[in-house]
Amino acid sequence: MEKTDARERIERLRQILHHHNYLYYVKVQPEISDYEFDRLMKELEQLEKHYPEFRDANSPTQRVGSDISQDFDQYAHAIPMLSLGNTYNREEVSDFHNRVKKTLGSSFQYTCELKYDGVAISLTYRDGMLFRALTRGDGEKGDDVTRNIRTIRSIPLQLEGEGYPAEFEIRGEVVMPKKGFAQLNQSRTEAGDPPFANPRNATAGTLKLQNSSLVAKRPLDCYLYAVATKDPLFSGHYESLKACADWGFKVPSYITLARNLDEVYRFIDHWNERREELPVEIDGVVIKVNALKQQEQLGFTAKIPRWAIAYKFKADRATTTLKSVDFQVGRTGAVTPVANLEPVRLAGTEVKRASLHNADQIKLLDVRIGDSVFVEKGGDIIPKIVGVKDSELHKKRPELEFISKCPECGTPLKREEQEAAHFCPNTYGCPPQVKGRIVHFISRRAMDINAAEATIDLLYRKELIRNSADLYTLTYEDIIGLERFADKSTRNFLKSIEESKQVAFPRVLYALGIRYVGETVAKKLAEEFQSMDFLQQASMEELTRVDEIGDRIAQSVRAYFEDESNRKMIRDLEQAGLKLKLESSNEEQTQLLKNKIFVISGVFDRHTRDELRSLIEKNGGQNTGSISSNTDYVLAGSNMGPSKKEKAGKLGIPLITEDEFIAMITENGN
Repeated sequence: MEKTDARERIERLRQILHHHNYLYYVKVQPEISDYEFDRLMKELEQLEKHYPEFRDANSPTQRVGSDISQDFDQYAHAIPMLSLGNTYNREEVSDFHNRVKKTLGSSFQYTCELKYDGVAISLTYRDGMLFRALTRGDGEKGDDVTRNIRTIRSIPLQLEGEGYPAEFEIRGEVVMPKKGFAQLNQSRTEAGDPPFANPRNATAGTLKLQNSSLVAKRPLDCYLYAVATKDPLFSGHYESLKACADWGFKVPSYITLARNLDEVYRFIDHWNERREELPVEIDGVVIKVNALKQQEQLGFTAKIPRWAIAYKFKADRATTTLKSVDFQVGRTGAVTPVANLEPVRLAGTEVKRASLHNADQIKLLDVRIGDSVFVEKGGDIIPKIVGVKDSELHKKRPELEFISKCPECGTPLKREEQEAAHFCPNTYGCPPQVKGRIVHFISRRAMDINAAEATIDLLYRKELIRNSADLYTLTYEDIIGLERFADKSTRNFLKSIEESKQVAFPRVLYALGIRYVGETVAKKLAEEFQSMDFLQQASMEELTRVDEIGDRIAQSVRAYFEDESNRKMIRDLEQAGLKLKLESSNEEQTQLLKNKIFVISGVFDRHTRDELRSLIEKNGGQNTGSISSNTDYVLAGSNMGPSKKEKAGKLGIPLITEDEFIAMITENGN
């Protein structure tokens, strides 16, 4: 390769890998497989090695990916959480074995374990009690997700048995079992929300939620597989895991000791063939030298341990022909390209369609109509195109252009800055958007009206409905005689519509389908403003004072209520008899904290943070997630985030303890 070509290829690879690092770690929306990512990374590493003059400190090869979020406090790991070297074939496993043998001789064993496709976690225990839970982060420090981890029932809050150290870290993987994942996606689909692509995405997104009560509703599990201490507690890794099981940890049973390379291969082959039988997704196996002294002898490279390696199973892949591309419009107006393929068998099913995600991905893949393409499924629900098979004809075919106008209504598409998707701005005139909002409105978690998407499409085509409020004007005569509607089905449908009038205000607000307003946000807005009238009148400043409501959500709410067609629909819903205000609660309220804004940070002895938020709201105060000049008090527990403490000091905002807060809401000693 010429030096000029090498430089161009290096720069292109860096651009691609930076983009996919961002999608994987920050957006939690990976668009290529681990195998494809590792292949690109290896190519870049080899080019940088061959052309050292083009090395760059900011190259993806010089860093470890990070999942750190600004929404959480960060703490350092006592021992760095390094990633493992990946391999995809027996030859590389053999090379690893030979390197180990060269250092240790012939007297060593391996521990073989499954590689779970979830989110790495590090748990610290003090005196047998869970103290802190950190994500992997950048390997040196991670996000404090203790509040969310406490909701996972398989993680012990207090250890069993005896013999555990006064303080130690144990590491594992938070996962979402296949059965729970399927149920979660079913409920999301019924609610009109997009399904998660795979269990790992669902797990990663769940752990980064700010509302731990919502985390508690998600079916998370956790397998623990490594004790991290500076001084070894046992002679071998296998022995340490057996002890951890006695202490109350959920240690996987799918672990074995291997005395030689043949036994390692048997373990790999066994689980490659039977992984579908497992209750959770795995993407490979992990092979570790068992003796801890031998691990110490082998040591580390700059980024990975020399005593362990991950063998990753290849995702199910097939080669087929791209016949055409459709562009679909969703409820929010987002336009998604979907590839139509020559039917091909993949992971036990016939695949005819695959996702192309967005315009950037089409450009990145350089996929063209008529190309032979690689399609993968892996743990994903929706198959995706991950590459193009090289051919002489590829370059002769015209490039695939992303459409410029909405395929449904012809409106020119828009793309917001820093957004990957193109949107149709014709919110109230584009048929898929109109029907999509009504389908969301009737969904089980919203108004729970007993009707299928096909029914909404039929009523729309017959021009009987144009928005959600029109459902409440339907009569028996309108419906009887329509396709699939006889007397009984007509009466049941109308009865379901009538019963929906009893749905509480927070769910009605969620049912409107305001962009970025999910169930949790809708509940917070309903509790804060009490009625639709007050919410419609709320300013940007008033909206952003509400806990977890940032500028993006506030702007979306304001834009929704500034549209006259939306205001008219809400008037029609009110006329129909829907509940547009919060019903009074019998729970005693006070105004002791009226107009006072609090930020909660740290860990508390007597209350959880959710309980403290509830106490603030019950006494007339407001919660926010970040400190600003509007904040009146910071309710500070132990291990408060240093950045929040520093900001409070700069703004002169008082820090109060849990006891001082309780005193504030106590009247006459009660």
